[in-house]
Amino acid sequence: MGEDFLLTTDTAQEIFHYGAEKTPIFDWHCHLSPKEIYENRKPADLAELWLGGDHYKWRAMRSCGIDEKYITGDSTGYEKFLKYAETLQYCIGNPLYHWTHLELQRYFDVYEPLNPKSAPSIWQRCNNQIEAGGFTPRELIEKSNVACVCTTDDAADSLEYHKLLAEDKSFKCKVLPAFRPDKSFLIDTDAFVPWIEAMEKAADMKIDSFKALCEALAKRIDFFDEMGCRASDHALAYCPYAPATDDELEKIFKKALSKESFTLLELDQYRTALLRFFGAEYAKRGWVMELHLGAMRNNNTKMFNAIGADTGFDSIDDREIAHGLSRYLDSLAVEDALPKTVLFTLNPKDNYVLGTMLGNFQSSETPSKIQFGSAWWFNDNYDGMREQMKALSNLGVLGKFIGMVTDSRSFLSYPRHEYFRRILCELLGDLVEDGKYPCDIAFLSQVVADISFNNAKNYFGLKL
Repeated sequence: MGEDFLLTTDTAQEIFHYGAEKTPIFDWHCHLSPKEIYENRKPADLAELWLGGDHYKWRAMRSCGIDEKYITGDSTGYEKFLKYAETLQYCIGNPLYHWTHLELQRYFDVYEPLNPKSAPSIWQRCNNQIEAGGFTPRELIEKSNVACVCTTDDAADSLEYHKLLAEDKSFKCKVLPAFRPDKSFLIDTDAFVPWIEAMEKAADMKIDSFKALCEALAKRIDFFDEMGCRASDHALAYCPYAPATDDELEKIFKKALSKESFTLLELDQYRTALLRFFGAEYAKRGWVMELHLGAMRNNNTKMFNAIGADTGFDSIDDREIAHGLSRYLDSLAVEDALPKTVLFTLNPKDNYVLGTMLGNFQSSETPSKIQFGSAWWFNDNYDGMREQMKALSNLGVLGKFIGMVTDSRSFLSYPRHEYFRRILCELLGDLVEDGKYPCDIAFLSQVVADISFNNAKNYFGLKL
């Protein structure tokens, strides 16, 4: 994993070093905590910095038979680190192996493989550096050459830490909110009514009807817009499309407040109406709408009850997504209310579904108005990234792609952008070396810089 790691051709090496290596990062979809960025606390040790909240690592450790007390339990940070080192040596071909060593190299200047034999020494050396300083959230962001991050924030969030960060001129990286109203869809869960109560406080109004809910959400969208928000985010197993009348929607909403049960049609009708409302509101403001499709969440009930959501028990769903997504996007397009949209799929079987869906709704409003989101979550690996970009290059315009996101809660995750850029340059280099594209190093270096940073900056309408 030296200077030319993954850069298997001369062309790949040239365009990476000229076009990608020093280009800033715009991390337009992540799960970093604005509170942690603002408070800027030094981590206690490497385990807190590196293993806390990282369900990628947790899943691998469970697959090696590691007891949960060494993963999310009450064992010491050092014990957890040793168990991760024990696991990592077996992760042959897993992106964790590459990410782990890129992070050790870039942040700690550690170049030897992490395994049970090296772990005690690496633990001590890394902790000595953490203790000496330079590893607070802001220092890590600046060290990683990050120009802007967009966090994911609930519609009822006060955004208090975004306000404080915006007022702090000593920190150059922009930290912008992204509007994530997923809880508004969850009318069939116990969490919905408490969320409505939180929204009533945030919007300062009573929410006793579907119409009132939309009014409250519009107020919150205005508030997010004032705070610099340029993006929304929706996590959907599939995109529903089932139109309903106003009376039907009001009846469904009353059932939600009364905690009654629903038919699948009623759930689809309610969610379709909300998605149409959101899309039109985003279009008015020039926002980008992100649709993350295809996750099957919280599969392990026992572990969900024990340690909650987002702890490593999600997987890929295999539903059909084309028809509902097409009808939804079309319903907005016919009313000139379709916003800039990024379509992510968790199931790689749908790469060509989304790759062809893009072309149905492009316009001169902006290059590649409908984007194919980068290889996401379980696809965020060498093969997954290559296959996503190959699908896009076969079916669309790769040169206008808005590139990589970390989708991470870790402040050490930015070498994933480097990993993506190396894979991109290798892919382009292969095409050149195979005689499938001219060897125009200057142009290809610019394309790589654009995909790495410039395209996204322009797409989201930001000056960075």
